[in-house]
Amino acid sequence: MESYMRQWSLRGVSLSIMRRDSLVYSKGYGWSDAEKQKEMEPSHILRVASVSKLLTAAGIMVLQEQGKLSLRDTVFGPRGILTDSVYTSVMKDPNYNKITVEDLLRHKGGFTSVGGDPMFSTRYVMQQNHLDTPPDHLTLMRTQLKRRLRFVPGTSQYYSNFGYLLLSMIIEKVSGVDYEKFMQDNVLFPAGCVDMHIAHNYYEDKYRNEVKYYNGADSGLIEEYNNSGRMVDRCYGGNDIRSLAGAGAWVTSTAELARFVASIDGRPEVPDIISKESVDAMTQWFDERTYSLGWNDTKPTGEWTRTGTFSGTSALIKYYPDGECWIMVTNTSTWKGPGFTRYTAGLFRDLRAKYSAALPARDLFYE
Repeated sequence: MESYMRQWSLRGVSLSIMRRDSLVYSKGYGWSDAEKQKEMEPSHILRVASVSKLLTAAGIMVLQEQGKLSLRDTVFGPRGILTDSVYTSVMKDPNYNKITVEDLLRHKGGFTSVGGDPMFSTRYVMQQNHLDTPPDHLTLMRTQLKRRLRFVPGTSQYYSNFGYLLLSMIIEKVSGVDYEKFMQDNVLFPAGCVDMHIAHNYYEDKYRNEVKYYNGADSGLIEEYNNSGRMVDRCYGGNDIRSLAGAGAWVTSTAELARFVASIDGRPEVPDIISKESVDAMTQWFDERTYSLGWNDTKPTGEWTRTGTFSGTSALIKYYPDGECWIMVTNTSTWKGPGFTRYTAGLFRDLRAKYSAALPARDLFYE
């Protein structure tokens, strides 16, 4: 691990390994805050970027089991979930009425990044709407709904952060409570996860046990996301991370992330928070062109993958057919961007071959 960190100039890494729903290894490497000489500990929490989508997908499945929605429900339109005129009055494309909840989960809603990803274009959205402050979720949605969809929903796929923002708003609309509170009360706390939160944008607002982030790929300053004119570190003010909500805003430790995975994997050792039918739906494999629900990929061999990347972090969950689950999150991004997780997957493969047989028979969840 130390040589891997040197190779990629990683300041800090958190690694947890679970075997058949037992946490057998959890360790921090390097620094949680290099300037303050604070070592990374298993209890430190880190931004996990798009791994957040896996949490959001589980939240949707919980709501479906509560009878409050169906994956087949349309999002907009006369019988849709978000039917308020504040949304529908600005729609330019009738195909919006065809989007289903499942389309959003599978990145088949018709959204692309042509014209910019609205979740990472805050300054431009402010300029377009003549705003003095960053847009709230309603404004972001209205901005997107003025655009035409790039394909008919359900007919193709294109990875969409905006689609998972819509899912966050659906959770709020259907449950009647704030997205973070719903997720904590109905998904995370029942799973045994008590230290997961929506991230803040700036270092001074970070949680007590949250790490410091480093942008190893480009340490230069960029313009602040809110059009203040200030030049800021890309990790702290370059983007409105908190606004990502269920698309990419969660912070957690790798140990608690392992506990969450144990609660949605269908294994008997840890009670799941969703039914076997929901687990099967989330992990059903169709083909190489179809995203799973919340997961990036769930191969028919039983290997499941979830990744997350943005400035200051890289996260990877690998769930293997033999019941092992390896999770690594860094507090440093690299010049490889999202592609860096492929190298981490290779690291997992090598470490599993060398050390899996030597992992202790214990469960740190209960120690």
